[in-house]
Amino acid sequence: MINSTHDTETDMKDRAVLVSLVTDEVKRKGIDPEYSLHELVQLAETAGVEVLDSLRQNLQKPDPKWFIGKGKVEELRLVMEATNATTAIFDHELSGAQVRHLEESLDVKIIDRTQLILDIFAQRAKTREGIIQVELAQLTYLLPRLSGQSQNLSRLGGGIGTRGPGESKLEMDRRHIRDRVNDLKQQLDEITKHRKLYRERRQKSGVTQVALVGYTNAGKSTLLNQLTDADVYIQDQLFATLDPTSRVLELPSGKEVVLTDTVGFIQNLPHDLIAAFRATLEEVNEADLILHVVDSSSEMREDQMKVVQSILQDLGVAAKPQIVLYNKKDMCNPEQLQMLGSGDGYLKISAFDEADLLSIREAVQTTLTGDTITFRIPADRGDLTSLLYRVGDVIEQEFDESDLLYKVLLHKADYVKHEYMLKEFIEL
Repeated sequence: MINSTHDTETDMKDRAVLVSLVTDEVKRKGIDPEYSLHELVQLAETAGVEVLDSLRQNLQKPDPKWFIGKGKVEELRLVMEATNATTAIFDHELSGAQVRHLEESLDVKIIDRTQLILDIFAQRAKTREGIIQVELAQLTYLLPRLSGQSQNLSRLGGGIGTRGPGESKLEMDRRHIRDRVNDLKQQLDEITKHRKLYRERRQKSGVTQVALVGYTNAGKSTLLNQLTDADVYIQDQLFATLDPTSRVLELPSGKEVVLTDTVGFIQNLPHDLIAAFRATLEEVNEADLILHVVDSSSEMREDQMKVVQSILQDLGVAAKPQIVLYNKKDMCNPEQLQMLGSGDGYLKISAFDEADLLSIREAVQTTLTGDTITFRIPADRGDLTSLLYRVGDVIEQEFDESDLLYKVLLHKADYVKHEYMLKEFIEL
């Protein structure tokens, strides 16, 4: 059981009891309910909630009306009365009917895992795009559940579950909410078009793109800061940053690539959120190389890696070149380090070790550097000469009559991008 005390300073905070349900499906999937509950504690604390206690139930499948069963609901009510809790947070997604029945029985605010994650995103969103994405995800999630939210909204004027769209928007009728959803989608489409144009300009300029992905709080933003002298906000909390941030990374050869930090992943990441953030996540789709950052000090790192790979699979990018960065090695004991993957495509690193940062740059360069190709470029085609210097590493240059011969180290992905311009100038 998870216990905590509260005082007058925390009287304004949501005070919650966490509820976990272990079903046959959970067991089949091999999900560790204790870790999932621990992660729910982290999510709740990230949202500014005081966690008072927890309750766990075992059932073959969720109760369609009460989710955890009528008897367990009564036990939960007694726990909440004893702890003076204001909120029950369920480590699962609830239906509108389940929310309504639980709300009426317990007379407290009912929040599920999905709504908690959406609430955190609402707190973190700073840019116009991020705010629109989160509001769209919240409204899409809440629309079929409005009947279960009425008491939440009338009882409490703030706290988790009421950020983002706000009370007034949620009290609109369904037609008005659908109108708002359509309006948000149109705004997001416009932003997506601008992002696509920007991305196409980057592609035409021959810029190589590298994406940082990983489970939330694995240290991606810290790595971005250390590798590129960026000033991205970092904090030891879940979803510290939402919006993708791109910075120039210089490789040992002097070549520059664009390194992009993306939103952290988590198990059971809401589908509505993935859909709303698809434009942002397309940065991963356009990447030539993926750096998968892993918190090597976490006992659940293997499960976290599976979650990341599953989402990459959903995005259709699992087959892209990838380097696994086992971060936070300084927080591991020798036995933990011994258990980590090794060989090509794996690095054990600390974001604060200069030698490790150089190893990352070298690994990126080695992975992106492909075959040596010789091109015969007419002297008056300065555009092609400039392109070769941007997308490859020019090893040799010779002048031959009216042409220039360039021997270039060129990654296959870079060549494929510009094949339509370069293929007729290859020297066989």
